[in-house]
Amino acid sequence: MLKLETIAQPEPQPNEVLIRVQAAGVNPLDWKIRSGYMKEVFPMLMPYTPGMDVAGIVEGIGTEVKAFQVGQAVYGELNMGAYAEFATAPQDAIALRPQTLDFVQAASVPMVAMTAYQALFDYADLKHGQTILIHAASGGVGMFAVQFAKWKGAHVLL
Repeated sequence: MLKLETIAQPEPQPNEVLIRVQAAGVNPLDWKIRSGYMKEVFPMLMPYTPGMDVAGIVEGIGTEVKAFQVGQAVYGELNMGAYAEFATAPQDAIALRPQTLDFVQAASVPMVAMTAYQALFDYADLKHGQTILIHAASGGVGMFAVQFAKWKGAHVLL
């Protein structure tokens, strides 16, 4: 069960960014982890702060962070902790938020985009000129899969 609690503000490690969370994505994986269905893959010590997809503003940076500055709008995928006022993320897990997306839209991108990318290129090894059938192309993962496949030069069947 989710419970609202007050916790200490996290401190960024040398390679991390402190983010003031403006929006957090909610994914099926979040409730599966919370319900214990994924304990073999994502073991969680209770209590923990859920949420992987995040968008917000950089509030602080670790001593080794060179890619970001305080005040920049960012988004990305955390290991956990997006359902909080502040969260920390490794600098290689976030990117500058596109100006064409607001915080809510940006927080909806990381997990679905990464899932589509990994499925097409890491597992299916999709190449230019190949044909691919994408089921559920109007869903979160599917809409990114269509765009990535077309970007790669594949022929997409819906």
